[in-house]
Amino acid sequence: MRKLFSRERFGKPQVLAGLLLLVFVAECAWLLAHSGPNLESAADAVRVHEGLEQWHGHGIAGTPAMQPDASPEWAGPRSNEYDPDHSPLWYLIGAAPVAVLGVAPVSGFGLWLTHSPYVLFGVLLGASVWYVSRRLYGNAGGYIALALYCFSPAVVRSSALWVAPPDIAGAWGTFGAVFTAIAVSHTLYAPREVVLWNWRRIVLLGISLALVVGSQFSLALVILLLLAFMWYLAPARRSAALVILSAASAVGLMLLFAAYFFHPAIFWQSLTHARLLTVSAPALGMKGAYLRMLREVRASGPVLVVLVPVALVTFILWRRSRYFGNTAPLLMAVLFLALRVASPHDPDSIFSMLGVVFLFVFVAGILADLLETKGRELTAAVLTGLLAANALWNLIALTEIR
Repeated sequence: MRKLFSRERFGKPQVLAGLLLLVFVAECAWLLAHSGPNLESAADAVRVHEGLEQWHGHGIAGTPAMQPDASPEWAGPRSNEYDPDHSPLWYLIGAAPVAVLGVAPVSGFGLWLTHSPYVLFGVLLGASVWYVSRRLYGNAGGYIALALYCFSPAVVRSSALWVAPPDIAGAWGTFGAVFTAIAVSHTLYAPREVVLWNWRRIVLLGISLALVVGSQFSLALVILLLLAFMWYLAPARRSAALVILSAASAVGLMLLFAAYFFHPAIFWQSLTHARLLTVSAPALGMKGAYLRMLREVRASGPVLVVLVPVALVTFILWRRSRYFGNTAPLLMAVLFLALRVASPHDPDSIFSMLGVVFLFVFVAGILADLLETKGRELTAAVLTGLLAANALWNLIALTEIR
């Protein structure tokens, strides 16, 4: 316990990050308390209800095995098909608190409980963004990334499920999987038994993958991205990287199987009905698809309109900034935003959220590099003003919600 709260593990940076995350929780709570009829949509109610029925042993959510009377009458008859986008985990998460406490999900307290797991995932994702950025770019990078995250309207809405799908769990899993795989890759040259030594990271990576695929089947493509990163970072240990990723995938598969309450036939049928990726190549030539993606990025914070172009220009023109720590999050952001452009007709797409989270890290890395130049005082002054204005804009917008 003394080691846990030592100055090296718990000091000023951790305190400041914790305070920012407390502000983030307060934003989510304010949004939940003032969202009125937007607090829960019909789709949210059905999702929670099916998850609650599964917890009570009345079938498997999102599959034909769910009992026909599991959905409320006002929601209409439930589809006797497999959910092509989500596993039962997507249903079980929100229903878990009311199932444990025995609270009715339609009550006021029940509505807060069904939203609380996603606020927790939002906090965990914010802590991960801070931790990764701080490890890559130092304290300045960690603070910048976390400030962008905590005062992002899109992130707050997603964490509070205010007119937003429950994507934050999949976003946390994806972010954690990418940087856990990168961390594992950097240990492959250590003179130890690779697989056994990395068992903790293998389990962590497996949990991340279960959360990723369990939240949205289309995110299974992340596994290929992880393999590409691992093979790039450890070209001489590719077989070891493949073994580690395979072991983590097996852990994730078992955890996903557990979400089906260990029904092998239903599990297999659900996977065969899964929709892995719905993209349209012609959409890449549609101006409207790009404009929609840009509007969604802007909705994640008006300051990004300034900081993202500055970061991109700096990355292109300044050779010093083009290292793996900056390149990796940029590549991930570009990939997910491109996937958003290629799927313009999906109103609940998770790709914009993922792209923006990785953009936060990329922007933080570039700005942290600029803070180490001779113009650091001017950069710090301008950056402080922009981040403060962005935070103030978001807080004022929250107070206007009635």
